[in-house]
Amino acid sequence: MDLALNEEQQMIQDTARSFAESELSPVAAEVDSGSGRAAMLANLRKLAELGFMGLNVSSEYGGSEAGVISFSLAISEIAKACASTAVTMSVTNMVAEVIQAVANDEQKQKYIPKICSGEYAAGGFCLTEASAGSDPAGMRASAVREGNDFILNGSKLYITSAEYAGVFVVWAVTDKDAKKGKGISCFLVEADTPGMIIAPAEHKMGQHGSATNEVIFDNCRVPASAMMGELNQGFKIAVSELAGGRIGIGSLALGVATAAMDYGRAYVLEREQFGQAIANFQGIQWMMSEAYTDLEAARLLLMNAAYLKDKGLPFGKQASMAKLFATEKANQVCYTALQLLGGAGYLKDHPLERYARDVRITSIYEGTSEVQKIIIARELLAEAAAQQ
Repeated sequence: MDLALNEEQQMIQDTARSFAESELSPVAAEVDSGSGRAAMLANLRKLAELGFMGLNVSSEYGGSEAGVISFSLAISEIAKACASTAVTMSVTNMVAEVIQAVANDEQKQKYIPKICSGEYAAGGFCLTEASAGSDPAGMRASAVREGNDFILNGSKLYITSAEYAGVFVVWAVTDKDAKKGKGISCFLVEADTPGMIIAPAEHKMGQHGSATNEVIFDNCRVPASAMMGELNQGFKIAVSELAGGRIGIGSLALGVATAAMDYGRAYVLEREQFGQAIANFQGIQWMMSEAYTDLEAARLLLMNAAYLKDKGLPFGKQASMAKLFATEKANQVCYTALQLLGGAGYLKDHPLERYARDVRITSIYEGTSEVQKIIIARELLAEAAAQQ
């Protein structure tokens, strides 16, 4: 694996960094306060115009065809400025990719260009339920065939961007008698479809600018043509796409933590105690050394997972390893950076408290750290058994 970025990857990283600094950073605090929704939606549209809503999507459907490494790089740069924007970008890219991977040509032509162009501000990924979080195969939402339609009932929790998504990828049980995980199908449901209700946004610890909503289906009728992929074969779609989504969330965590440490590093060069900059103290230096080493290790794990996915090689274990390490270390690093500022880090005068709040969820969504360990162990044991 060549660790050097190619010209296109470098250009995308530079473009993302420039956009984050000029467009996102000035409004990040406003977005976090809850009053910056218009600014965030405007920036999502600008990101689409830059090609960032379909980075691993074919140009045939309006995508950039830039690949997974470019996607990871861009997410990290955007997250340095605004985690709320970055998570919307990550999930929307995932929705575009799942439609490209599974949908028929008519569905691809209908929905992907609207996602990539920004006509849809975002895409929604409706999998999690109250009784089916870490165990999505235990979902209870149902889709019952009625003539040429399916009737959807049930609810999905913690759906990113639900308030402004244009289309939702929705999983529901279509054969209640099938073995667990085997009777699930996948549907494309457009926003404002009668019977689909978007509940008020959740009040969260962090990432306040990103809407997170319950999506309720109350006798929601969709045409049979809305099914994506084969009947009762939808669960494996979810499992596959979550692996790719973990690269996005790991990259987001890396971006937030890098921003935190960069801020902390600049602060210790200016802050003086005992007659000198606190950067001169060995304890401070060791804190920075350990944090930046962890960030570099996270970056390399993410790049490896992205590289394998780009090459069409198995990457699930590597994506889980990258997500586990990047998000856990990012949480630690954000608190280290806050500690570098001392009491000042606890104040909203500085962005460290926002970084610490925003990064916390990364070790939970797209599969908790505990779930990642299960996936990694399962892969390791399978490899060992195959060698016997």
